[in-house]
Amino acid sequence: MSCATTDADRLRVTCESIPPLCAEAAAAATARQDALTKPPGSLGRLEEVSIRLAAITGQERPRLGRKVVFTLAGDHGVVAEGVSAFPQAVSAQMVANFLRGGAAVCVLARHAGAEVVVADLGLAGEVPGDTAALRDCRVANGTANMAQGPAMTQAQMCRAVCAGLDLVTEEVAKGLTLAATGEMGIGNTTPATAVVAALAGVDPVTVTGPGTGLDQAGIAHKVDIIRQALAVNQPDRQDPWDVLTKVGGLEIAGLVGVILGCALDRVPVVVDGFISTAAALIAACACPLAREYMFAGHRSAEPGHDLMLKLLGLSPLLDLRMRLGEGTGAVLAFAVIDSAARILDEMATFAEAGVTDEAS
Repeated sequence: MSCATTDADRLRVTCESIPPLCAEAAAAATARQDALTKPPGSLGRLEEVSIRLAAITGQERPRLGRKVVFTLAGDHGVVAEGVSAFPQAVSAQMVANFLRGGAAVCVLARHAGAEVVVADLGLAGEVPGDTAALRDCRVANGTANMAQGPAMTQAQMCRAVCAGLDLVTEEVAKGLTLAATGEMGIGNTTPATAVVAALAGVDPVTVTGPGTGLDQAGIAHKVDIIRQALAVNQPDRQDPWDVLTKVGGLEIAGLVGVILGCALDRVPVVVDGFISTAAALIAACACPLAREYMFAGHRSAEPGHDLMLKLLGLSPLLDLRMRLGEGTGAVLAFAVIDSAARILDEMATFAEAGVTDEAS
């Protein structure tokens, strides 16, 4: 990377500093699960999730408190190529809706007892209304048109990733225990598709979907534009930072920082759908240990999501045919993860309950 030395060094040090999972806590959690008043394995994936939480946090009986959905916003120059069914102005308008609490992720977060942190990583326009709660992390007024050249400079990419790291640091200081990734940006399924096509080395036609609601002709045009972007930029699939710079997005870069920051601080992070998982792929390629801190919240209806999950080795907790983004699928999975932690911590063992363990 040739971005600003301080930012580049910070990304390198962050990736080198992410710790391995705690084997001791995982072993203690496994032993406790086996001693709870139930047949071994009878709670299925809840048991698996609780043990992973222990390994991630380093706590035998992890207790989840403050939960945050990081919903990052950015615009994309490639919308000039007609790859979205909605105009670019909708990005800033939807951010205003987030700030008022009227978006789907806000409703679901309230239900889950979570906070939504909304950050501007690279909107093209100004957000209308009261923006006091908006985190201003804007690196540029949207990306450049990746069909004509790199989406951003390496310096911009580094700044955006570091902004994501900073958001996590701020929330950890406030007691963050469980995070989710979310995003907003008209046209952002196009760079997300380009990212997975580049990293997986597949033809974009196999991973391109309707996004905001394109018809078949619109999808075919989107495929052509992604192919053009990959041909023009020639991203190096062995270098995730190069892929992110050339065909990514500023909000995607910010989410890479959120994921790496969570891993650095031993905070479990629930990855949302298609765009968020593109960020997760970048993070995992840059630092394989980061993958161990991720949960896949749900399976997106976007056709490329299955391949993304396979590359990450993650199995989604939910499958509700959703494809909205914002962090909606991830925040729904909070209930499953919180339940897993509570089972491990609050359920009685055979000894505590005075129940005979027939397996003993």
